[in-house]
Amino acid sequence: MAKILVVDDEQDMRELLEIMLVREGYKVVTAADATKALQRCRKEAFDLIITDLKMPRMDGLTFLREAKKISPASMVILITGYASAETALAAMKEGVYDYLEKDFAIEDLKRIIRNALTNKGEKQEDLLFLKEVGQQVCFGEMIGKSSEMLKIYATIRKIAQTLTNILILGESGTGKELVARAIHENSPRKGMPFVVINCGGIPENLLESELFGHCKGAYTGAYTDKQGLFELAKGGTIFLDEIAELPTFLQVKLLRVVQEKTFRRIGGSEDISVDVRIISATNKNLAEMVKAGKFREDLYYRLNVIPLFLPPLRDRKEDIPILTNYFIEKYSKELGKDVKTISAYAMGLLLEYQFPGNIRELKNIIERSVALETSNIILPDNLIISEGRGGINGGAHFSPGIADGVVNLNEELANCEKNLIEKALKQANGSKSKAAELLGITYDSLHYRCEKLGVSA
Repeated sequence: MAKILVVDDEQDMRELLEIMLVREGYKVVTAADATKALQRCRKEAFDLIITDLKMPRMDGLTFLREAKKISPASMVILITGYASAETALAAMKEGVYDYLEKDFAIEDLKRIIRNALTNKGEKQEDLLFLKEVGQQVCFGEMIGKSSEMLKIYATIRKIAQTLTNILILGESGTGKELVARAIHENSPRKGMPFVVINCGGIPENLLESELFGHCKGAYTGAYTDKQGLFELAKGGTIFLDEIAELPTFLQVKLLRVVQEKTFRRIGGSEDISVDVRIISATNKNLAEMVKAGKFREDLYYRLNVIPLFLPPLRDRKEDIPILTNYFIEKYSKELGKDVKTISAYAMGLLLEYQFPGNIRELKNIIERSVALETSNIILPDNLIISEGRGGINGGAHFSPGIADGVVNLNEELANCEKNLIEKALKQANGSKSKAAELLGITYDSLHYRCEKLGVSA
């Protein structure tokens, strides 16, 4: 039995809500003002709080902030006679589940309460799951324990159980295929085929045959019948990467598959039924492509039932050390090296870099560094950052000399840093803002380093 706290300074409203909620089978506690309500919150936990907005001494939003400190898991519905867009926005920012005007319909309130309590159960499950995975650094083949990644793990766990089409959005190199695979592996279709196709990596004249297959004699060179990837994925999941690159004539055929679950091979006359879950991905803005007439609107909405956005690596930098250590171990084994870790200074360079190529770029940097390293630790002299990506050629690459077996590491690192800054300023024609961008650091950080090292711009 859910326990609900009703807070309202109007006795008639308190009594109305209490009678209605008791009839619905809820346990109800009422309070005439926010102070008394907070006292009750300190004594017992409530699944749901229904509060008025305008109350003497303490308004509903202030009460909400205080109540959330005591009972963060409680869902909150706000009732107000002074509804406005500003009120709604302020309420949502404070964590209100929903809000109603005081002339609400009873059935509307009942429905919102049911939904809020259902949502609370899902929220508690998500919190428990996040607590569990928060101690880990992996989920499937994905690596990271930043808050952004933990939210993605929880979302994957939830949407994997549905049959709904999913559109994964994110920059190149953020791991969209790994997310699609995790969704498949956590779904009821686990154990069935997981088929991947890059819509931008196959010539247009071959893509239709790859997707849908062909019949013998359909065109020159079609000597036998061929199954397409949709047939091969039967019962499982098909991952359409770079969906924005799909030619218009194939968008029409894909729409039919999505809507009717049938298609025809090239040169075929029979409809083939197929049961597949479609997960698509793109690094482009499909909504803008729809407006520009470059992507079918009906197909866009069919594929984008559940959108899932992957943050770029620069927005979850706390995952960089975890990923770096993972790649060091991976490539040390593959390349037969004994590299164990990375120096603090080299890690600092990685943490300051913006990674336009995201995880894929970090992986390449570490693979190259492990291959070049002759000791058991990656030092800055073998760390090449942003080569060929609009940054400074050679990135953090330098090679200090060692005289008589002795080297002043701090001096060499300072010289390397000064050299890189001077190169960046030269490449940026003296612009500190542009140089800071090339180095992947802030303007203030560059200004400080210039003063410390005696670099003039």
